[in-house]
Amino acid sequence: MLPEIENLLRLQDADKEIRRLQDEIAELPKRVAAIEQKLAGTQAQLDRAQAAVKADEAGRRQHDTTIADLRGKISKYRDQSLEVKTNDQYKALLHEIQFAEKEIAATEDKILELMLKADARDKEVKAAQAELKAETLAIENEKAQARERTAADEKQLAEWRAKRNQTRSVVNEDLLRHYDRVLKFRGSAMAEVRDQKCMGCQVMLRPQTYNDVRAGQQTMVCESCQRILYFDPANQVKAPEPEQHKRPRRHHPKLDAPQAWYYREDFGGVGEVLLCLTNAGPQASRRVFDMHTGRLLGDILLREGDYRHAFPEDISGAIRLNGNWSEDDMETWGAEMPMTALDSLHFDLEAARQEMNARHVKAATEVPTEQAAS
Repeated sequence: MLPEIENLLRLQDADKEIRRLQDEIAELPKRVAAIEQKLAGTQAQLDRAQAAVKADEAGRRQHDTTIADLRGKISKYRDQSLEVKTNDQYKALLHEIQFAEKEIAATEDKILELMLKADARDKEVKAAQAELKAETLAIENEKAQARERTAADEKQLAEWRAKRNQTRSVVNEDLLRHYDRVLKFRGSAMAEVRDQKCMGCQVMLRPQTYNDVRAGQQTMVCESCQRILYFDPANQVKAPEPEQHKRPRRHHPKLDAPQAWYYREDFGGVGEVLLCLTNAGPQASRRVFDMHTGRLLGDILLREGDYRHAFPEDISGAIRLNGNWSEDDMETWGAEMPMTALDSLHFDLEAARQEMNARHVKAATEVPTEQAAS
């Protein structure tokens, strides 16, 4: 991996940690507000309970005043009854006395109700006071922990900012500007490449871009999201190599297939190549790829007839391989086949060679019939 990429990955880690710490520090006022809001709710509950007690006490005093007034009226009516001259006047005063006595009885019932409520009100107040006291203690502890956490975060934030500044000082300025610009708009400036895909935007990369990223010789960016790409071999899922005795029987390509892939050990002085011969109507095409890099060598050659008659000299002495990709797929490859296709052909070539070796060993160990008879 390029040193610049390693530095940028360290820078990205620092930026992520700085953002996390900044977000956590920014949450402190909200956490304190939520804590105080909870305490305010308990205080309001206590205030309501105490207000209810005061209201009951005021109501009881008012009822006591009402009863005193009514008893004063009764005394007055009785004094007047001694001075009346007629029965009608006496009856009227007696009626007023009875009415006042009924009012006194009703008011005393209300006082009794308030006295019964007083016990419940007192319990509510004491419970609210106890809850407020407990919550105040717990909330003060929470606020202290929040302040301690914030102090620790601010200390770590200062350390990460120092690491970030140190890392930025060793990164190329142009690359750093690109990193900052993408980070601002995308939230992240680096993206790992897996299975020919940018993990930042999930878009497939062109084969040449993918191979260049894997080679690690230059910095590459995703054409879709502009993130800086890097390749980590440790995160690539590798198919386990089957053991020799467990290898499944190799599938043989059909002889009349419209497309055929071949391996040539030496071709035109360029060394090992992969040939793709394809029938396309009255013509046949030939593509030549470098065996190791998958790069297209030269131009696509067209000849009349099917590929067996059009390119007999290429087929002679070549090893037939399993492979089948449409013209549309190969057009997207551009100047280089994807690593997935190249790896597939390499794996099939290995299987074909082992199959050929097995046949040679078998032929060498077999004893001719006439020799055995003698």
